[in-house]
Amino acid sequence: MIKTYPLNGSDRDLIEAASAKIRDLYEENRHHVGAALRTSSGKTVAAVHIEAYIGRVTVCAEAIAIGKAISDGEKGFDTIVAVKHPYSDDEDRALKVVSPCGMCRELISDYAKECFVILNVNGETVKTKIGELLPYKYMRDS
Repeated sequence: MIKTYPLNGSDRDLIEAASAKIRDLYEENRHHVGAALRTSSGKTVAAVHIEAYIGRVTVCAEAIAIGKAISDGEKGFDTIVAVKHPYSDDEDRALKVVSPCGMCRELISDYAKECFVILNVNGETVKTKIGELLPYKYMRDS
């Protein structure tokens, strides 16, 4: 079981920033995930994922948000969240907080070992440290 922390007002604002970004830019088969990143300086950076017909070319929203923040000179990251927009044929029309994929977990951990990640655990939206989602990263035998 991972250690979780309750959300605060800034975390809810971050979820809303990711939600607003994907609501505004959603395009079927192009963009269906939005992410928002709060930097250590307090800046919020939001982005959408870029879908490609060849899956390995697709770039996740979290990676784009991290790249955008770094390109703007930000170096420290506090919290990140991703929100999925329903596809046009989904019955459930609600936006949902989603957990980062494995590659995004690696990227988040590489750039911010203490970063919080907002996700759903057992139906509850909470946050945890990236290390909880990627334990024992790059351990070497002693």
